[in-house]
Amino acid sequence: MFSHISASLSHSSCSSSLTATTSSASALALRPTLSISKFHLYPFNNFKSNTRHSSLFISMESHSSASVDSISDDLKNQKLENSNNIRNNDMGNNDFDSENDGNINRVKLKLEELKWDHSFVRELPGDPETDLVPREVLHACYTRVSPSVEVENPQLVAWSHSVAELLDLDSKEFERPDFPVIFSGASTLVGAMSYAQCYGGHQFGMWAGQLGDGRAITLGEVLNSKSERWELQLKGAGKTPYSRFADGLAVLRSSIREFLCSEAMHSLGIPTTRALCLVTTGKYVARDMFYDGNPKDEPGAIVCRVAQSFLRFGSYQIHASRGKEDLDIVRTLADYTIHHHFPHLENISKSDSLSFNTGEGDDSVVDLTSNKYAAWAVGVAECTASLVARWQGVGFTHGVLNTDNMSVLGLTIDYGPFGFLDAFDPSYTPNTTDLPGRRYCFANQPDIGLWNIAQFTTTLSAAKLINDKEANYAMERYGTKFMDEYQAIMTRKLGLQKYNKQLISELLKNMSVDKVDYTNFFRLLSNIKADLAIPEDELLIPLKAVLLDIGKERKDAWTSWVQSYIQELSASDIADEERKISMNSVNPKYILRNYLCQSAIDAAEQGDFEEVRRLLKVMESPYDDQPGMEKYARLPPAWAYRPGVGMLSCSS
Repeated sequence: MFSHISASLSHSSCSSSLTATTSSASALALRPTLSISKFHLYPFNNFKSNTRHSSLFISMESHSSASVDSISDDLKNQKLENSNNIRNNDMGNNDFDSENDGNINRVKLKLEELKWDHSFVRELPGDPETDLVPREVLHACYTRVSPSVEVENPQLVAWSHSVAELLDLDSKEFERPDFPVIFSGASTLVGAMSYAQCYGGHQFGMWAGQLGDGRAITLGEVLNSKSERWELQLKGAGKTPYSRFADGLAVLRSSIREFLCSEAMHSLGIPTTRALCLVTTGKYVARDMFYDGNPKDEPGAIVCRVAQSFLRFGSYQIHASRGKEDLDIVRTLADYTIHHHFPHLENISKSDSLSFNTGEGDDSVVDLTSNKYAAWAVGVAECTASLVARWQGVGFTHGVLNTDNMSVLGLTIDYGPFGFLDAFDPSYTPNTTDLPGRRYCFANQPDIGLWNIAQFTTTLSAAKLINDKEANYAMERYGTKFMDEYQAIMTRKLGLQKYNKQLISELLKNMSVDKVDYTNFFRLLSNIKADLAIPEDELLIPLKAVLLDIGKERKDAWTSWVQSYIQELSASDIADEERKISMNSVNPKYILRNYLCQSAIDAAEQGDFEEVRRLLKVMESPYDDQPGMEKYARLPPAWAYRPGVGMLSCSS
């Protein structure tokens, strides 16, 4: 897909197939026959995939008459409160809240004073049963459960002051001696009404049936002084009816990774769930990290996750999959989501001019003002596209993009085997489970996002909320939005005034051939001067630290590219220093590399949590030069490539 980026760029062949299979009895099996093309972003054809194209066709080469900007303008009242109030739209332009931000009038509440609401429990159908026996939960969106994890002298490992501010929570509450007990689930938080959500999903392209919160228990929703709604959820708090054969627990290793990455992504300007705190349970949990039959005991831990909603594509899919009897729940859940998270869609009218031609003839018009569900589907598609484009911009690979891990609010959700690119490799996957086919490798994420949107719109179609034309239009909007955002991001990363597909195509090809560090390269690129008189043998000096061990042929290739780059820069009237500042505001110096996480984990497992806290502090300002912290921007050491550091299984 999108050969207009570059005819020569071929999406890595790990993206060559995306197929889903559903139960023959499933309503999801009724999805229309459509065909997905590829996103041509990366210059590789050197590895193979065992997946196949699904049948979802969208012509991304010819955009509809409405541009992404026009939809954004028409929907300007849309407020995805999950992200708009905690991040800026421009990458890197983030004002990270702190205790010393001068906002002395901010509301500061004790835990007992938090203002709870429980709309999810109040407005949606619940499970009449309350036992924790693994079972199929029918005709319900949730099951009321309480944390059941065993704890012994729990300890507070790390906490986020900025997340506390979202809740109007006084940061002094972190100092309470009973704080770790409360957020381990061992003591009930006043006002909470805990439950586990029911959802299903496609896992690695196959319909997996009921999944649900197997080790996450939502405490409820807190309303802050801005009338924002924030859900609090304990991950690793014990068994639920959705735990299947698992124990419902979490270990310190994966909990540290989730806590740190949630906050690091927020500081990078990428929509994400957040993390209030991380506590140890004082108990050990058996885990077979490499699935080699050698489990070991690891320290148990719990993360308190925070988001305006943890609804995901699978939250709707599970009910559609159960046939006619549960299709009304899809509508009920859609109405709930629109009311609380897309409220502008309840009041759109013809005056908003949200009608778009998708082809020729009267039957080709999609009128989003006549169907709030269609407008919602477009909103979800565009939020998802924007999210994936931002991932690609910073080199983030999610690792498990199953439909149960896709937020309807366009958040990065469920941090399992994630990873940031070190050496640029489009086939990179941080998930050992994904190694055979690399379905969820870095280069595949744009296509997978579209494939998942196809499953989401199929669900809405099965519930008669949207028709095929509206479903296709939502998917078309995904493609257009992704391409517009991705091109804009790459243009800013190179400090250009306009997108140059040939220049970027050649750059990505060179980076891949020489396995150049993705983050450090773009950071160093800002040091190149727009001076056509620079001697040829001096052109690569600013990039010397990342162009390692390359021979004459590769030096010639890079010299040629830098010459073309300088030619492009010199055509603008932007001063070198001004461009450097701009580029550094979108190209992070610090990312949460796997080896940094592992160093913090190794210390924490020995009872030393200082490295976790130090790493959190560094990641709060990823675009800033931080004197004394340069070691956190270094290339990974040799030990970082040992098994278990760069790769994790999806159940870690």
